Amino acid sequence: MRPILLQGHERSLTQIRFNNEGDLLFSCSKDHIINVWFSHNGERLGTYDGHNGTVWTIDQQSKYLVSGAADNTLRLWSVSNGKCLYVWEFPTAVKRVAFSDDDEKVVCITEQRMGHQGAVRVFKINRDGDGTDQPHEPEHMFHPVGSKATVCAFTYKPNLIVTGHESGKVALFDVVSGTEVLSNERAHMDQVTDLQLSLDRTYFITSSKDKTARLHDTKTLRVLKTYSTETPLNSAALTPNKPYILIGGGQEAMQVTTTSLRQGKFETRFWHKIFEEEIGRVKGHFGPINTIAVHPAGTCYASGGEDGFVRVHHFDESYFKAKPYGDLEIED
Repeated sequence: MRPILLQGHERSLTQIRFNNEGDLLFSCSKDHIINVWFSHNGERLGTYDGHNGTVWTIDQQSKYLVSGAADNTLRLWSVSNGKCLYVWEFPTAVKRVAFSDDDEKVVCITEQRMGHQGAVRVFKINRDGDGTDQPHEPEHMFHPVGSKATVCAFTYKPNLIVTGHESGKVALFDVVSGTEVLSNERAHMDQVTDLQLSLDRTYFITSSKDKTARLHDTKTLRVLKTYSTETPLNSAALTPNKPYILIGGGQEAMQVTTTSLRQGKFETRFWHKIFEEEIGRVKGHFGPINTIAVHPAGTCYASGGEDGFVRVHHFDESYFKAKPYGDLEIED
């Protein structure tokens, strides 16, 4: 499994995403730039220039890319030509964005800072015309009470979002009324660093600074599985078609110099989703892994690190022939 090394960022990666078809990979970093690459060979297709600060988050659907950054803006881009179609401005930085299931809406989290409360806003995306005519005001907006939200995503219900918080809490919010429908205060013991939903959005995985990744049921927020490691985790992803979990992390960058590479734990770890056992590791990065994404068809995965590199690994034939349940055949 030889990695393809994507060198297009000067600073550490913050998030990477595959498009729905899996032929394109989007990456954003602290160097203000968003790159798009061909996933099969790692060739850079282009960049999306315009942000004046760290780009914290991106999400994409067929036609549009949306990004949030430390320059206090949320931007809508045309995927095909790299043009910035619309800019929404806020009082504080945008830390997380996500499209809804039907691609009609975008949810974003803005940071709690300088006297401004943390807020969750939902914008309706106008898909008519060239995309430059967007509503300036959010369709819904509310301030989550208590611990500030760090990650969010739309669930399988149109107006229900799931959020992960700094305290380790995971919650469901009704975006129309802004009320907390359900919460699990003890989902994690420390900040939730990543949240990725399954393809049908009925369950999701979270990673946390408390050194665990957990699988949750979307409807009840019940913790289904726990994957415990010995290093703070920054990202966790689910593999389609195979019962595996990919997790990555490592010590904070500032503490790395005092330890050897092995102690820093800069590997992507593969865990069995059902049996909660670690089944393999892939080395590579020279710093903590900040973000992991899996190809929607499950044929490869990509990881982005503090070292500024994105590594794309295409799975070998043996990965697809492996029998994760032994001799037991699972019906799809």
